[in-house]
Amino acid sequence: MTNAQTVHDLATPSVLIDHTRLSKNIHAMQAACDATGIELRPHIKTHKLVPVAKMQLAAGAKGLTCAKLGEAEAMLPSGVRSIFVAHSLVDPRQARRIAELSEQLDDLRVAVTSEAHADALNALAQATGKTLSVMMALDTGLGREGTRSRDAAHRLAGKIARSSSLELRGFYTHEGHFYTTPAADRPQKVRELVEQLCTTRDSIDAGLVVWPGCSVTAEAILAIGAGRVQAVRPGAYVFGDLALSTVSKVMSAESIALQVLVTVVDKPEPGLALIDAGSKTFSSDRTLDTIFAQAADGRDLSVVRVNEEHGYVRGAAVDALKIGERVLFTPAHVCTVVNLTDQIAVHAGDGAISATWRVDARGRTQ
Repeated sequence: MTNAQTVHDLATPSVLIDHTRLSKNIHAMQAACDATGIELRPHIKTHKLVPVAKMQLAAGAKGLTCAKLGEAEAMLPSGVRSIFVAHSLVDPRQARRIAELSEQLDDLRVAVTSEAHADALNALAQATGKTLSVMMALDTGLGREGTRSRDAAHRLAGKIARSSSLELRGFYTHEGHFYTTPAADRPQKVRELVEQLCTTRDSIDAGLVVWPGCSVTAEAILAIGAGRVQAVRPGAYVFGDLALSTVSKVMSAESIALQVLVTVVDKPEPGLALIDAGSKTFSSDRTLDTIFAQAADGRDLSVVRVNEEHGYVRGAAVDALKIGERVLFTPAHVCTVVNLTDQIAVHAGDGAISATWRVDARGRTQ
């Protein structure tokens, strides 16, 4: 890929970023935040790229959200000064890394997700020799981490208050279950989400911040959250995917900035084509109707099954495909696609390769 001058020079499968669309997505979300006075603290687990983090920060993002310490460490060259690590850290072997990370930032926050987790996190904080700023997770329907009731949140807040090594700085949630919420129900559900978050916060300390995080809900929260919500933390909005465009319908197909270029390698029977990209490219993530990827040019071509190195393509346009033909596909879930590749070709929509970006936080799951 390093010697490629145009998209046509690339070996396949290759992951491509349309820089023009990427820039538009970044600036549109930032403008929506700026219009409401709500901060943008995007989650980098989608892009894992220092150049994209730099673009987000230059546009006005107040900090970054990361999934793991490794991602946070990988983003330091972006110049970021504030990072929230939204994961349940417990391993005392992480103490040195946390201490070193905090010394390189103005503001480091970590998650506290339950009373049991608070005990483990308190021991970890003591091992760092520092007081850790924590954001309390509230479960708003995903059923993953976070307190399940207001009473549980109060108990956890009390435990944090009794700790000399933890300081409660705010509340967060990941409302990922909204991906499957019908569009017609979403406005009311978002209002209920904001009410739940802010009521719980106000009952503990109205001066603390609330930071929800999901690309599906971000703009809806911005529309009603001014003065109540202090930041949003979307991630996938920078690139988009089928989950955002065809499932939740909060992005248009024309704004999707990342696609996968593949080659048709066989047509073993009518109605079926095989491509050179399988689960090692698209991952095993798929839409609810079991689509791993769809043709980005609008043709009825869908990847409906994957092996490690093969994708099975079906659809009305499949019989017109030729062996050796190259096709751009939009993945069902962009975050896992980025994490499966070492480098990404960047273009401006005209086919000319302007840069090759190594995925800085690829595999940084520790």
